[in-house]
Amino acid sequence: MKLKSILFLVAISASSLAFSQEQKKSGPPAGNAIVGDTYGSVVTSPESKAMTVDKLAKKLKKDSKKVENVAIKGKVVDVCDKKGCWLTIQTEDDTQFFVKMKDYGFFVPTALKGKNVVLEGNAERKVTSIDEQKHYAEDAKKPQAEIDAITKPKEEIRFVANGIKVVN
Repeated sequence: MKLKSILFLVAISASSLAFSQEQKKSGPPAGNAIVGDTYGSVVTSPESKAMTVDKLAKKLKKDSKKVENVAIKGKVVDVCDKKGCWLTIQTEDDTQFFVKMKDYGFFVPTALKGKNVVLEGNAERKVTSIDEQKHYAEDAKKPQAEIDAITKPKEEIRFVANGIKVVN
């Protein structure tokens, strides 16, 4: 009887200790995002064959609202601080376009900010709702005044990346 009581107390203590442990906060993966690093699928397009964001925008306006299996090159200006699950690319006209990872299947380190990349995937013109814009602004830890200034839907290029490679 005494042995059962001791085992019961040990089991209760162990489970209490396990539940009291703070769970590790999930965040973007670690890494320095050095030239040659790849995230997601292997990027097969050489940098020289990747189109600029400006050319992609013109192609989306001219041909259709969607372009599949395209390689784009650009500079990363922002990465989701929570998980590394999205990023933004600088465009030639000083705007940005939004990149999500295919099927939420991979994440990128925040060290990717400021780096040049080649992305392979699908692009489309999309209208982004006010709520969705505010959600991403909150993820990016934008000031509340900037979040409050979002008052209308925005048409923009959206890219779903299969793979991302850091280049020069």
